[in-house]
Amino acid sequence: MIDQAALAGAPVAILYQALPPPVIGGLRKVAKPGGYSDSGADIGFALAGVGVPVVTPVRNPDPARNLDWVFPDTPQGIAEATGSGAAVLWANTVLFEGHPLELVLGERFVVGHRPDAVQRADDKFLTNLRLREAGLPVARSMLAAHEARDGIAAVAEIDAALLARAGLALPLVIKPVRGRGSQGVTVVRSLAALHAAARDLLAAATFGDIVMIEEFLPGEELTVAVLPAGLPGPDGRLAQEAWCPPPVRRFDHHDDVAPYNGLVAVTRNSVALTAHEAAEPAVAAVMAACAAAAAVVEARTIIRIDCRAGADGRYRLFDLNMKPNLTGAGRPGREDQDSLCTIAAQAAGWTYADLLGAMLAGAWRERDGLVERLGVTGGC
Repeated sequence: MIDQAALAGAPVAILYQALPPPVIGGLRKVAKPGGYSDSGADIGFALAGVGVPVVTPVRNPDPARNLDWVFPDTPQGIAEATGSGAAVLWANTVLFEGHPLELVLGERFVVGHRPDAVQRADDKFLTNLRLREAGLPVARSMLAAHEARDGIAAVAEIDAALLARAGLALPLVIKPVRGRGSQGVTVVRSLAALHAAARDLLAAATFGDIVMIEEFLPGEELTVAVLPAGLPGPDGRLAQEAWCPPPVRRFDHHDDVAPYNGLVAVTRNSVALTAHEAAEPAVAAVMAACAAAAAVVEARTIIRIDCRAGADGRYRLFDLNMKPNLTGAGRPGREDQDSLCTIAAQAAGWTYADLLGAMLAGAWRERDGLVERLGVTGGC
């Protein structure tokens, strides 16, 4: 059960992405404009609205000003947050090995994942390989670059035979290996288009020097939010296993790709499945696969997995997001800014603040290899 006294006595500071994204193995995960400060302000405003003590950089934060609610994820920003009394650091940012948050993991509770787990999972190709090796249904893919090297094909040498050896056939998806959302994602229907899209993505070098070529799944797209074991569910009881609220159906794609949420609010092209729809065998199967994926990537808070049905009607996982967007309506002018995870949580019977409260209850601190949860009676 949730320990409300523990939550009330643990001031929360929310971090946003101010550090430039590192290049990891020649690949880059491009920062979101504003560094998730918009969702960070949504989180802080909603928590404060239900009585959670929220530490902010200014004395009286303006609901309309994002940066009034969040601290940068720099060493200085983290020091300012902890020096201002924060017992919990909400890592509403993209973590990686060597992130400054690592310096306080044993001292403060964290809403987020271990930085090393995030860095591993943000490589979409290797993550899908890990999921496939765990027996989960995942879209097939291969890697390409300007020049061939171990396990990576040269773009100019890709032909139908090479694709077939990788279990692939047109149409296909060209995407960054460490991408974010639908940025840089293109569906191609010919070899000429494949070569052009891959060359353009590599030439821009925005995401690094390798691209991912992925199986195109022509069926319905679902987004599945997953909450790991150790967090309370909507009934207030501690979840012993990872679980999924009803998936969210995506529609109104542009050229078969869901538009970037910075351009089209997801509330305009997404709707949660009904309980009856979520119980259909194919949907139930992919929800179970997504729940299992949370353990594979060592999730410690909410994650989001994008899935799509193949021509056979079976859903496959194609994009696991350790740092899903977590915006929520509440602040002035943000009535249409519920995120996919928020929409899913509402379908499970939660308000936006309820979801945040469960995530806060699951805030963790690790000492001597033991994980302690902030607001879960008896720990975890």
